[in-house]
Amino acid sequence: MSTLPPTQSEPLLVVILGPTGSGKSSLAIALAQQFAGEVVSCDSVAIYRHFEIGTAKPTSQQRALAPHHLLDVAEPGQPFTAGEYARQARTAIEQIARRQRLPIVVGGTGLYLRALLDGLFPGPQRSEELRERLRERAEERGSPYLHELLLRLDPAAAAKIHPNDAPKIIRAVEVCLASRAPMSKLWEERGRAPLRGFRILRIGLNPEREALYARLNQRACRMFDNGLIEETKSLLGRYGERKNVTPLDSLGYKQVAQFLRGELTREQALAATQQGHRNYAKRQMTWFRREPDVTWLAGFGDDPEVIKEAAELVSGKRRAG
Repeated sequence: MSTLPPTQSEPLLVVILGPTGSGKSSLAIALAQQFAGEVVSCDSVAIYRHFEIGTAKPTSQQRALAPHHLLDVAEPGQPFTAGEYARQARTAIEQIARRQRLPIVVGGTGLYLRALLDGLFPGPQRSEELRERLRERAEERGSPYLHELLLRLDPAAAAKIHPNDAPKIIRAVEVCLASRAPMSKLWEERGRAPLRGFRILRIGLNPEREALYARLNQRACRMFDNGLIEETKSLLGRYGERKNVTPLDSLGYKQVAQFLRGELTREQALAATQQGHRNYAKRQMTWFRREPDVTWLAGFGDDPEVIKEAAELVSGKRRAG
């Protein structure tokens, strides 16, 4: 992955992170307007075309306020890895910086953000055939079964992965089998390539939990009222129940699909979506609290006081550079 060459005064990169519903997009747009910035989305579902309401993508009005990147760049069903995201996002922020504008990365997908900033180790090329076989084995016999297999292949990697974390287990087993070597050994030998050539300012949003949960509940209601059911029905008509169309398993779409199949009532699907968003927000905060050098702001990103605090942080970082 290319990065800008280091200079005496490296360009600034602003990263806005935090849980879903915390107002990250609103803050990013406000900063982009104030500092001649451009927004780079970091969302593993918003990258897909045709998925609009359930992803809470920035509206056309919001996108008109500041240029946006890494939205609608992949077709549903097209594999899109964290590594591919990092490659495209690094290209975008380099181009923004070369235009003498401020790149602002915003989003809640922790793995994508880590791939962008810290890099991923260059493991073997993905094998969809092998991965599908491992997924089927996990569904048939459970994640702990695959974890036992990983324990034999790579005890060090297995010790760091929870037995119920199927995606990470599958990837680790895939790497071990494809490379014929333990993933942990490859990690030690090859390492990973962090982003270079930028000074990074990480701003985290940390609104009061009950207020966040209330906002998430209201947002889910608006999604249902504003056409999420119709959008999901249209997407199912276009793509069916194909397993490779992973956005259909994301929050909101999955529950509406259950409603459309008659497995849930509308009220149950809404309640399940609200609960799913609350659980996701909690997991995001657990992940992001491990991020280094984050300046946490207590409030939502559309709060004028939070916007003011964030702008002062950006101004201070610019002066320091």
